[in-house]
Amino acid sequence: MKTVIESVPNFSEGQRGEVISAIVNRVKEVPGAKVLDISSDPDHNRSVLTMVGDQDSLKGAILGLFEKAVELIDLTKHQGEHPRMGAVDVVPFVPIKGITMDDCISLSKEVGEEIAEKFNIPVYFYEESATREERRNLAHIRKGQFEGFFEKIKLPEWQPDCGPAKVHPTAGAVAVGAREFLIAYNVNLGTDNLEVASNIAKAVRHISGGFRYVKALGMTMEERKLVQVSMNLVNYKKTPVYRVFELIRAEARRYGVPIVGSEIVGLVPNDALLGAAEYYLQIENFSPSQVIENRLAEE
Repeated sequence: MKTVIESVPNFSEGQRGEVISAIVNRVKEVPGAKVLDISSDPDHNRSVLTMVGDQDSLKGAILGLFEKAVELIDLTKHQGEHPRMGAVDVVPFVPIKGITMDDCISLSKEVGEEIAEKFNIPVYFYEESATREERRNLAHIRKGQFEGFFEKIKLPEWQPDCGPAKVHPTAGAVAVGAREFLIAYNVNLGTDNLEVASNIAKAVRHISGGFRYVKALGMTMEERKLVQVSMNLVNYKKTPVYRVFELIRAEARRYGVPIVGSEIVGLVPNDALLGAAEYYLQIENFSPSQVIENRLAEE
């Protein structure tokens, strides 16, 4: 069986098209690594790159990505809505086909050690690769962001898992790990009041009493003069997309605010969208095999 791993590195540039292109083109030079999607957000000033390959090709692609990102991104000059601690902020590996989570954990450790050695960047292992429970949550690692990490890294409990105990002066630090499939999903609200988005984010996210598998923040969309609830859905099977959307809709009504749209950043599993279609259309006894593309793929 062919090995297929997904990697979704996030890097801290969403405005300069020439920089984004240079980083993506460097990844495309690596044989066997296939770029499936690149999503850039100027307000977040962040790009999300989705690619697939096997262990060797993805290792080469990630190291190539770091090579260009460290060269072209200076976090001392970076500003954006999305929290970040590194030029390349996070590198997850996701088992897709012919590979186990344990294999992806091993790959993340190997790649993390090479990043530390080649680029002199402190590396923290997160999610399934975490070396201690308090480092499992990416938001907990990233707290303080690039600017705050210069003092944070001096604390005994925040020594990196590998690499120097010193923040790279322009490229910061990075989280590397293995995890299940994640959906980056944002809901846009018809207001410019950030407090409304932040309050709704608190209601929906797990850490403040919401859904177990949702991480959320309120963010500003400067270009559209709107705010959004920006989310990571870390287990769409246990917390479906439609359930999250409906809670946000209910909370928005409390503030007299409409939902004006939503967006998926990167790629999404077929099952997640079919689940939403089944829910909203109230389709009885629905099976994914009723979708013609799915049936043809089975042949």
